[in-house]
Amino acid sequence: SMRRMKMATDRGMLIVVSAPAGCGKGTILAEILKDDNFCYSVSATTRQPRPGEVDGVNYHFMTVDEFKNLADNDGMLEYAQFCDNYYGTPRKFVEEKLSEGKDVILEIEVQGAMIVKKNFPEALLVFILPPSINELRRRLHKRGTETEEVIEKRVSKASGEIEMAENYDYTFINGELETAIDDLKAIIRAERCTLKRQKNTIREVLNNA
Repeated sequence: SMRRMKMATDRGMLIVVSAPAGCGKGTILAEILKDDNFCYSVSATTRQPRPGEVDGVNYHFMTVDEFKNLADNDGMLEYAQFCDNYYGTPRKFVEEKLSEGKDVILEIEVQGAMIVKKNFPEALLVFILPPSINELRRRLHKRGTETEEVIEKRVSKASGEIEMAENYDYTFINGELETAIDDLKAIIRAERCTLKRQKNTIREVLNNA
């Protein structure tokens, strides 16, 4: 029968996506996540929920003790402290989904991505670039939600993040949304076919002589 055989290679991929603020990664990921083969890794945080935020959807909200306890027991793939609050990626959810064969999308900052790369070398790292720093500045202005000072802070932070893009596996520019979505889909599809992820497939083909 041509039924697709369940193989060890059917373990899902961990896909780490980073981009400076204002790069439109949220819009791209929302499109990718319409496909049921993907699931989104919800971060844990010790900060207070903002109005409208839902526990388990926007973040897993935890006490500092709960968070530290998990982190101390290898329960986080990566974590960091920003402005007195902890943020991290709970390991259990990621591991469960990967073993179910789902691809897990992890949208995190550059520092966290580097920790994942070290602790989880099989992860696929993708960095989304703005067309230019000027365009990024223009997009942040257009949002109209932040002061001039905050925008300039974000822009200089973005430059530092973009310099770190060299440590990722793939990168592309989000200039035109449809193209950017196609690029990310193409990257994931190609990565699934890499030899390191298909070793057992070759064996299966030979065994079904």
